Order: sequence, then C-alpha cells, then structure tokens
Amino acid sequence: MIATKQQLFLQGSDLSCIRDDKVLFAGLNFALYSGQVLLLEGKNGSGKTSLLRILCGFREPDAGQVRWCGEAVNDSQFYAQMAYVGHLDGIKKELTVLENLKMALALSKPGRYTIEAALDKVHLAGFDDALVQTLSAGQKRRLSLARLLITDNQLWILDEPFTSLDKQGIALIETLMIEHAVKGGMIILTSHHDIDLHDVDVQRINLS
Repeated sequence: MIATKQQLFLQGSDLSCIRDDKVLFAGLNFALYSGQVLLLEGKNGSGKTSLLRILCGFREPDAGQVRWCGEAVNDSQFYAQMAYVGHLDGIKKELTVLENLKMALALSKPGRYTIEAALDKVHLAGFDDALVQTLSAGQKRRLSLARLLITDNQLWILDEPFTSLDKQGIALIETLMIEHAVKGGMIILTSHHDIDLHDVDVQRINLS
C-alpha cells in the first residue's frame, strides 16, 4: 500500500527519551509521508541514535507514541516495512559477498533489484565470491547498503550511512536514496555530512 499526501504513513507524537537521568529530547513530534526524507541532525550525544532505536523498536520511548498508517507500530505492519542499517555494517565477515546477500534475501521479500543488479549498482560487481573480511571499509559499507536494494522495504532507517565512504561512495548512496524516495519510499537518517537530495522533500530535525 502506497501512501498519498493525505494519508499519514509514519508519525512520532510527543516522544521523550531519557538516558542516565539526562533528558535527550522531550515533546518531539514529526510526520513523514511517502516520498519524504527525514534528516536528524545534532551534536554527538543529542539523541539521534536513541531516536532511531526507538523507531526500530529496540527500546521504548519514555513518553509518547510512534504510529504507522494511523496504528501503533506494534499493531501494524511497520516492522515488515522497515529496514535498518546502523553504525556497524551488520554483515558476516566469514561469509562471501554473495552469501551475505542471499541470507538477507531469505529473511525478506524480494525488492526491485536482483543480487547481481544490486552489486553492480553499488560498484561491487565481480566480488560475489570475495570473503567480506577481505573487503575495504568502504566496500563493506556499500555491501551493507546493497541489502536495501534487494529487499522490499518502504522505510529505510540509516544511522550515519556515509561512514567509511569517499566522495564517490557518498554520491552513490545519495543517488540510491533519491531513487528510493522518488519511487514512494521513505528514509530517516542521521548524518554529519550535508546531503544533496535534489528534487526530494527533506525534513530536518536538530536535536541539539
């Protein structure tokens, strides 16, 4: 089901997060629709990753609620529609590139790209049989993001997706994000880099 501008897709209402007796944020509200990107900004320790963990269901908010298509996330199809890439690459270093992607595909619905097409898209064509532990940091990062292309997820949640990437890699990931948003997808990300997503509706929340 694809949302229209009149149909709310993801909403955070009056969200609060407390860590070690420190209020990271309180009374936070946002609404994200199909085709939009939400960029979370702020200095280290301001709560960006904590908010992503709340959205992914890794922890509960100290107050407030997250709703998907008007329903509480636990009562909806939210988790089936969400894909998360965190600080760590989330790939098995003892497996090959191909084995990692086959494992990801086995756990999700197939997306727009075949494994072969996704590897070509992230400039890893020909690395099918390479052990992940032999890849550079940038190549590992691109492999972790290739998982998003082969699976069918409406919402991408990305924590510092440009880590370990050079200028070419950053431009590549921006292109993939634009493509996802233009096709009706949604993205929430944190980044210390300014992003260039032309023709995409980008909202910004500064948690500092």
